[in-house]
Amino acid sequence: MAETKRIMISVPQSLLDEVDAFLSKEKCNRSEFIRRAMIEFIKERKKAQLREQLRAGYAAMAEINRQLSEEGIAEDLASLRYYERLLVESETSG
Repeated sequence: MAETKRIMISVPQSLLDEVDAFLSKEKCNRSEFIRRAMIEFIKERKKAQLREQLRAGYAAMAEINRQLSEEGIAEDLASLRYYERLLVESETSG
């Protein structure tokens, strides 16, 4: 296990009472509870940050995809007009 450091924290008595009641049922001590709580807190924060990064990435990709689809539609329409013009020319010359 990694080196441990002793810290002091201040919490309201009502919170400490609630934690102690919980811990008596869980067969866990305060130190272990605080370690687990810190790990879970950091893990949840990292998940939230990742979700935000993904949301921002998807939003950016949505704009890029919209632009690409508009360019693709414009090219498809140009190709269709060219094809139709060739059809009309072949019908009138034949």
